[in-house]
Amino acid sequence: MPKHQVQLTDEQRQRLVDITSKGKTAVRTFKRSQILLLSEQGYKDQIIAERVGVSIATVERTRQKFVQQGLDAAITEKPRPGQPSKLDGKTEAFLIATACSDAPEGRAKWTMQLLADRLVALNKVDSISDETVRRILKKTNLSRG
Repeated sequence: MPKHQVQLTDEQRQRLVDITSKGKTAVRTFKRSQILLLSEQGYKDQIIAERVGVSIATVERTRQKFVQQGLDAAITEKPRPGQPSKLDGKTEAFLIATACSDAPEGRAKWTMQLLADRLVALNKVDSISDETVRRILKKTNLSRG
């Protein structure tokens, strides 16, 4: 018998059935919904894990979250923090101003790599990739040429 028993109300069960019957939901939410429905039906963790395509630990965590924190916490995910930005507001403004300025001598226009190299050369950052430069400029809808 599992440590955390799943007992769904009629409303919760219907919500999970709706999630699993519609194709317009995130995969993790779908799988967690399946886990809870199968858990309530009395399936063992290993069977649930095989059917849903997750680890036994995921089944256990999902059941535990449901019992301790409720349905929403069990099926949805908290946003992940991601890596902090390499550039502060001033450096980002400098990058945009540089991209809008005339290209270096011998060049028709700025490239992402040239802009990245310029930021490093001027000690604005220790290192930065051309892809990071591209993403920052894309946020501003800046056209370089």
